Amino acid sequence: MMRDEVEKAYAALQEGKTILYPTDTVWGIGCDATNENAVKRIFEIKQREESKSLIVLVSDEVMLNKYLKDVPPIAWDLIDTAEKPLTIVYPEGKNLAPQVIANDGSVAIRIVKDDFCIALIRRFKKPIISTSANISGEPTPEKYNQIQSSIKHLVDYEVNLPLYHSAVSKPSTIIKLSMNGEFQILRK
Repeated sequence: MMRDEVEKAYAALQEGKTILYPTDTVWGIGCDATNENAVKRIFEIKQREESKSLIVLVSDEVMLNKYLKDVPPIAWDLIDTAEKPLTIVYPEGKNLAPQVIANDGSVAIRIVKDDFCIALIRRFKKPIISTSANISGEPTPEKYNQIQSSIKHLVDYEVNLPLYHSAVSKPSTIIKLSMNGEFQILRK
């Protein structure tokens, strides 16, 4: 079942389409993080200003390094000791769609721990966008059945994994890092 869904979501991502999928936090709307048109579509679906950043998911440390100019050393300690999903805002992103990198050059990236996400990202061989499955400014759905039908109709492919439908989830912790090792907690 999961393998089939990975293949279907992979096919959608390959075609530059958007997906609704379970992550290691909340259900997300995603696309190829390197595809400018696909990322624009995410902003349209969410009715979100492009000045507001999106989170990028990667499968492992090797992939993380491909999309950052440099990783502050403290990042590895934070990643290794995090007890729940941790998104880090790094100082200098690269090789991503322009709207994914903030005006100051920073980019929010999370190394996923969820089996489905890891399998999908490894199959796709590129990072994917993850943003909560709601209209910007609306409450973040904690369960699949709280996702508005309008969102479900706007994405190109909806991952069908009933096992994830009943799970209650919370957004990740977000920490912003500077190259000198200073950090700021943006969301607990």
